Amino acid sequence: MIKSSVSGLMLLITGMFISLSVQAETLPQDAEDAHLGVATCASSVCHGSVRPRSATPVLQNEYVVWSRLDRHRNAYNILLSEESYWIAKNMGLENAHEAKVCLDCHADNVSHEKRGDRFQVSDGVGCEACHGGAERYLSSHTDPDQTHQDNIDDGMYPTDRIEDRARLCLSCHIGDDKKIASHEIMGAGHPRLSFELDTFGVLQPAHYLLDDDYKIEKWSADSVTVWALGQVEAGYQTLRLIESHLSADKLFPELSLFDCHACHHSMSDLRWQRQERIDLPPGSVRINDSGFAMLFPIARAVAPAQAGVLAEQIRQLHHAVIDKGDVQASIRTIRSTLELLKASVSKTDNISAKSQSLLSDVVAIGGAGEFQDYVAAEQAVMAVDLLMSATGERDSHENWLDQLYTAVEDEDIFDPYAFADIMQNAAF
Repeated sequence: MIKSSVSGLMLLITGMFISLSVQAETLPQDAEDAHLGVATCASSVCHGSVRPRSATPVLQNEYVVWSRLDRHRNAYNILLSEESYWIAKNMGLENAHEAKVCLDCHADNVSHEKRGDRFQVSDGVGCEACHGGAERYLSSHTDPDQTHQDNIDDGMYPTDRIEDRARLCLSCHIGDDKKIASHEIMGAGHPRLSFELDTFGVLQPAHYLLDDDYKIEKWSADSVTVWALGQVEAGYQTLRLIESHLSADKLFPELSLFDCHACHHSMSDLRWQRQERIDLPPGSVRINDSGFAMLFPIARAVAPAQAGVLAEQIRQLHHAVIDKGDVQASIRTIRSTLELLKASVSKTDNISAKSQSLLSDVVAIGGAGEFQDYVAAEQAVMAVDLLMSATGERDSHENWLDQLYTAVEDEDIFDPYAFADIMQNAAF
């Protein structure tokens, strides 16, 4: 777990948060536009200025920030490490830095026919991996008369829209229908994946300025809204993973879809305790539902009528997976409820005003022992951190927050009972 202090900025238009366009259909890796390479953005008169500039709508130092400070720059280099060598060897691959299964998330791994003359896969997760192939917008996106929507129409990916940003980030940090950190990959040595949109976003250096121009032309939000919409998208992505990778044709399903710690702990570690939100018997290999865990307090805050419905639907999904029931039907019902929840979050007038009730709810759930799973506790700690920042209570409760982070510091020795005790000791 990474400790973070979360802050953000919101755009309030006519009294409510709105998205300016429909959700993008295609992620940058799968779109048709050619990727011309990071070098095409690196000129000092483009995005390669050593210092930020104020005379233009953008800072023009975006390439320098990415190349020097952003972890995505080193994503490909990780594939050259000793750890990656052994993971590849264990999987029977010649190496990691040329294997598609590795490059799909550690680089801008577009097909060869979509690579421009200056494109280098060794650049890692570069500009176009997130912003889309620049084939059509490179020469026009600096035109003063070109709007942001014009750029999107020309192939730029709308990373400013929270739902689209979440879907893009989650495609690698959790997986999607085309790529997944499978049980085979993790068995070979790859670490378990975890993600929360707002927390991970603020841990990277911003290469854009949330000024008035940005807020007028694009869509922005405070940390609580980013978190809430990110959690809804994580719910969608969890459903997509189950739908795409939970095969009934194999003796064993894709085990990475399940909670690692349901199996990977000592037999003498009697950590099982019945959880209302899951309601499975001892010994059940339960799905990894970290993408659902924070949806309940969000639903109770913005759509109370949907909260109980969602809880029952997720319980039914757990049982359908274990009992070989109609998983697809469960997925469809949850997806419909998520649509309603997403609409409720988007329409809520300043959801950050509900930060205190959200925080209290998450802490109450934790104190009641409902975060028995490490993956759920991990999400809860990140939520508590950003919600305390939103309420202004973070500094005054830093020692308590440190205890929470220490409790989830090592998943191999996570003690759910101690975690619940810490949650119960919250002094607010």
